[in-house]
Amino acid sequence: MSRTDEVVNGIKRMILEGQFRPGDRLPIEKDLAESLGVSRGSLREGMSALSILGIVNIRQGDGTYVTNLDAPQLLAPMGFVVDFQGQGDPRHIHTVRRLLECEAACLAATRITDEALAQAGDLLAEAARLVGQSPPDHERIMEIDIAFHRIIAAHAGNPVLVGLIEAFAGRTIRGRLWRSLHEEGADVRTHDEHVAILKALVARDPERSRTRMANHLIGVEESLQGLPDDADAGIETARS
Repeated sequence: MSRTDEVVNGIKRMILEGQFRPGDRLPIEKDLAESLGVSRGSLREGMSALSILGIVNIRQGDGTYVTNLDAPQLLAPMGFVVDFQGQGDPRHIHTVRRLLECEAACLAATRITDEALAQAGDLLAEAARLVGQSPPDHERIMEIDIAFHRIIAAHAGNPVLVGLIEAFAGRTIRGRLWRSLHEEGADVRTHDEHVAILKALVARDPERSRTRMANHLIGVEESLQGLPDDADAGIETARS
């Protein structure tokens, strides 16, 4: 085990044992290095790794603090894994996204608040206006798409599920925007599918919510099977 690993594991252990809690300021560098039995250089490397992992927040001139340790933040580094695994075949990422979001819709059906349903309804009302414009505002339509799915995930009652959805769904935005820009009628179909999902949520029907979400995301997967390798170039060309 490297000295950096010792720092990472040592701080994790201290947090798990309750020596440090979310929001706590860690001891000064000299004292913390001595307690862990490492050099100050190794301590800095370990702290950098913990910062990337979302466990600590290094504030220049103020010290190092334990983060709030919420699941989405701690799971964010999984995005690196998703990036590597998605190379060459984005369908793998979209398939996992579908599994996660279908479960989130099922769970949210009995947990989502009336206020959240109203927010989702307002988003879709705006989307309805945008898809009827010529040309449509694809960027704003995508922002609404992301916000709509986040509302559902946030009310699934499972912060770990929310973190996983963020890690996977965030890596599908490029393909979804490409579809919006290049596939005729894609925005209208997406909007209609979102409306169907919302109706199932309003009805507080878990299985129908899961089914409507599945129908929506399967359609997205199928449309992206022909996603070109130069999708980014195609997006920039369409934007200009």
